[in-house]
Parts: sequence; C-alpha cells; structure tokens
Amino acid sequence: MKKVLLTILLIGSFTLGAAGRDTITVVGSSTLYPFSTIVAERFGKATDFKTPKIESTGTGGGMKLFCASAGIDSPDMSNASRRMKKTEFDKCQKNGVTDITEVLIGNDGVVIANSKASAQMTVSRKELFLALAKEVPALDGSEKLVANPYKTWQEINPALPAINIEVLGPPPTSGTRDAFVELVLESGCNAYSWIAAIKKINKSQFKAICHSVREDHVYIEAGENDNLIVQKLTANPNAFGIFGFSFLDQNSDKLQGSKVDGIAPTFEAISDGSYPVSRPLYFYVKNSHVGTVPGMLEFLSEFTSEAAMGEEGYLSEKGLIPLAEDKLKSVRKSVLSLEKLEL
Repeated sequence: MKKVLLTILLIGSFTLGAAGRDTITVVGSSTLYPFSTIVAERFGKATDFKTPKIESTGTGGGMKLFCASAGIDSPDMSNASRRMKKTEFDKCQKNGVTDITEVLIGNDGVVIANSKASAQMTVSRKELFLALAKEVPALDGSEKLVANPYKTWQEINPALPAINIEVLGPPPTSGTRDAFVELVLESGCNAYSWIAAIKKINKSQFKAICHSVREDHVYIEAGENDNLIVQKLTANPNAFGIFGFSFLDQNSDKLQGSKVDGIAPTFEAISDGSYPVSRPLYFYVKNSHVGTVPGMLEFLSEFTSEAAMGEEGYLSEKGLIPLAEDKLKSVRKSVLSLEKLEL
C-alpha cells in the first residue's frame, strides 16, 4: 500500500503545472543522477532553455513513473543503471508509452568499498555470496540450504578480517542492487554445482536462492542516496558499502574499493572489462515528448556529445567510463534520429 501511495504522490508531483510545461523532467537511477545533473546544469547555462529537473528515484522507481503514462504530466526521460526489463517495457506499451529510445551512455563498476582508515579487502564473489545471501549451503558440506549463519568475515575465510559483516547498500528498487545481485550473488551461487544445476530445472527456485539478500540487519538498506553511504563508511571504518564507481572516484581521498576476484575497481579495469562487477548505464527517452517539451532534442545532443560522453569529456572526469569513439558515434546517431526500442 505504501508503494502505491508513493507512486501516486510522485506522479502527482509531475501533474502540477504540467499544462504548457517548459522544463524537461528526468527521473531514475541514483548512479546516473550526478551525470545527468552536470549535463543539465551546463545545458541550462549554455542555452535559452530551462535547466532540466533531475530526480533520484532509483532505477525501478523511475521506470514506474516513466511507464505510467505517455501524457505530458509524466517524466520525459528515465535514468537506469541496468537495461530496461521486459516487464517494464511491456508496462510502458500497455500504458501508451510505445515509442522509446534507449541511450547507452557508458560503463560503470559496482564497488564494495570501505574507509581508508581500514585495510583494503580482497574478496571473491563466492565469499560475498556467503556473506550476504539470505540462505547459504550448510556448514557440514551437505547439499542443503540454511539461514545465513555467518557473523564475521573471518568465519567465511580465515584470511578475511575478524570483524562483523556490516554492509550498507541500495534497496530492491535500485539498478545497482539488481547489478550486484546478478553479477556477484548469482556468480557466487554458481560456484556450487548443485545450486547451479537448479537453474536448468527451476529458474524461479534458482533466482529465489541466488537473488535473496539476508534480512537480519547485516545488510542495511541505505535508500537511494549513495552520498549517505559514503558518509556512513567514513564514520564507521568496519563497514562496507555498495555503490557505483563514480562515487568511489569522487571520494577516493576517504574510501577504497575492495579487490573482487583479485581485481581492483579502477577506471582501466572497468573499461577493459577485467573488473568482474561491471555494467552498462542507460537512459530512456519518451519520444512523444520531443517537440512538445522545449529543448529535448537539444538536451539529448548535449548529453551524447563528444564534450560530455567522449573519452576526454566532462562526464569521464566525474567517473563515467566512456564508450569507444566509434560506439559513441553510433549511439549519438541512433539517439538524434530517435531510434525506436524493440525488446
């Protein structure tokens, strides 16, 4: 009921003053929020259009708003730290949002970071699964699952720190959470052949095992505010946080990223794909609003420009891992022609 009321309230916030709206509205991922905000501010200063309004609602929350209606009282664009799901695409189609352009803006890494006041941790995806999954294989080695018994990192592996497992991370509506679950927890699951075998028999059961995060206050949902996680890690050197690489990059004086499967989350490792927890970043455009809301095509042109998204662009200075030059040209061409997404 609370989620329904929240959605109604958020949609209502767009309804106010929608008639004759002259400001672009963007919702969605907290990871993309800083990037979109920078582009919006530059766009507002460099043009005669109003500065676009950017809201951090989380990827899932943004998709709900974006797909709720094709009307002018709905958001024009939605940021996403994962690709749009087929269920979300179908919801858009059902509600009349039938003409959408998908924009790949670059790449990002999901980091597991802690304070520089502590030692840097080296951890495997299997160990992260054992630390954070709701149910894990029994300690006796049998092929059965038990409620997660691990309290400290050292209980998982004697080489890990002898401190309580305490991880601050995003909620289920977050694309960063989706990416972490898929790239880390599911990978850790697959390290157990008998769990991996379940996927071939019952995908729903496999997903329930591998995508469920523990709920005993070891994993702490910190909302869609990644800056809040950064602040809490600074205050608590024993805690770890999960967020996008850009937030680590902007706080490298205070925080450090854990090595995952031996690879540190660096700009180069994410760019070349060697860091195992890497993902693409997107935003989605409601094409029916182009030509109705002033400045949309111009804003898209600025966002996908070499000056913004290029290898030496101002977004890379903020932690975005840029696309290769030929890929950026291809993306820009499809965006400015408002190429229709088909899923």
